[in-house]
Amino acid sequence: MMIHPSYKEMMEAVNSESEDDTTPIVSSRYSVVMATAKRARQIVSGDDPQIAGAEGRKPLSVAVDEIYYGAVHILPDDAPDEEQK
Repeated sequence: MMIHPSYKEMMEAVNSESEDDTTPIVSSRYSVVMATAKRARQIVSGDDPQIAGAEGRKPLSVAVDEIYYGAVHILPDDAPDEEQK
């Protein structure tokens, strides 16, 4: 079974938001997994989903789509400790 989007597609989507084309925001699948899990926990804790059609879907699926479509952003490792949004 193929999962969409793939890790590679997720990393490309996140890194396309980088202000500096030479420094990626995420450099490993681990970073994407951790950010997605954190966002899913925020949704479980009561944060409103930032994409349409989230009702009835699992929080992790919503978090993946939010990050992939740019509704929620992953901060670079060197950014000050803030929320993902």
